Amino acid sequence: MDMLPTDQLLALDRRHVWHPYAPMPNTGPVFAVRSAQGVHLELETGERLVDGMSSWWTCIHGYNHPRLNQAAQAQMGRMSHVMFGGLTHQPAVQLAQKLVQLTPEPLQQVFFCDSGSVAVEVAMKLAIQHWHNRGEPQKQHFLTIRHGYHGDTFAAMAVCDPVNGMHHLFRHSLVEQYFADAPQIPFGGVWQERDIASFAAILERHQGEIAAAIFEPVVQGAGGMRCYSPEYVRRARQLCDQYGVLLILDEIATGFGRTGKLFACEYADIGPDILCLGKALTGGFMSLAATLTTCHISETFAQGEAGVFMHGPTFMGNPLACAVALENLNILASYDWAAKISAIEAQLKQELAPCRELPAVKEVRVLGAIGVIELHEPVDMAVVQPQFVAKGVWLRPFGRLIYTMPPYIIEPDQLRQITGAIYSVVAGLSPPP
Repeated sequence: MDMLPTDQLLALDRRHVWHPYAPMPNTGPVFAVRSAQGVHLELETGERLVDGMSSWWTCIHGYNHPRLNQAAQAQMGRMSHVMFGGLTHQPAVQLAQKLVQLTPEPLQQVFFCDSGSVAVEVAMKLAIQHWHNRGEPQKQHFLTIRHGYHGDTFAAMAVCDPVNGMHHLFRHSLVEQYFADAPQIPFGGVWQERDIASFAAILERHQGEIAAAIFEPVVQGAGGMRCYSPEYVRRARQLCDQYGVLLILDEIATGFGRTGKLFACEYADIGPDILCLGKALTGGFMSLAATLTTCHISETFAQGEAGVFMHGPTFMGNPLACAVALENLNILASYDWAAKISAIEAQLKQELAPCRELPAVKEVRVLGAIGVIELHEPVDMAVVQPQFVAKGVWLRPFGRLIYTMPPYIIEPDQLRQITGAIYSVVAGLSPPP
């Protein structure tokens, strides 16, 4: 492949490449990456940046990891892809077995997907078809909580926050779902039953038409980076059981250790009926997701009208992705990741605490390897992003949030560079009017 000069590369990018959540042509700053190693991104212009985003929370072991590279190379020597209809292979079967071992009881079946959004779509279809198989086809709707985010495809958008979320422009094209008030009691706060009252009231009124409740446990991600009490998750599980509604947990962002537990629902000591996983599953190597469910749910499909689950992605169970994901989970098991997350959490709490005194800051939140600065006013990306790059750090703020979710392998001095850059940039922001 011929390498283009940086100015030509960026000019062609601006003309032809449509970036996520960006206009076309893109008027915002774009930085060309030449290579990535460990926790660093090297730009075409020579700058070396500490990545505080883990490439949207995926590269938990950093970039260019030799064990992931070797797993991919070994699998490519056998086959990079084969259709999953009527065929199977070692990487998919072993990965499914590993996921069943790692995830909460009683999850036993694994449906492989292409991305997190598709994992949510699969979960919602599973819930609807399950009730149809059981002779309750009127259960077609979903209960979720405000400030949630579940992806950019249509069913997933329908359970994202309809007002404050990123998809309100499509609101009238989406199936209307039920939205409970977002939990207000923070992680570690004293539980009050009124926090779950809205959720309970909707279930009581509409239990006959709700197939499942779906939400992100303990941490709401792209909908606001909010951390809330695990007791809410525990009570939601009890209410779903009480009213005969399935519970879908979206752990696409929180799964595989990010919050300090392998899965965030472990803080509530419960298991879901359906679990969505993605993002960190392959360690950021390539796209792969999974939707897990129980024997109780899967066994209804053979007796249903269709006799099968009506979904089948073309690249489902891709051998290359599955082989890398399996090795990624082996890497995670090879060291004390929980101690590493605890150390990152302690450092984030200490070094982000001074931000609370800055006029532009509304709140500082830290849980596990997640550090969030919520501002009073939205950030100007065109101004703030280049400031972080100039300080040798890659962060991607959105709305009123400046946050970091660094790779687990980050060293204290590298994390200190991120937190220092956050303080410096935020200190230069104007206070609220």
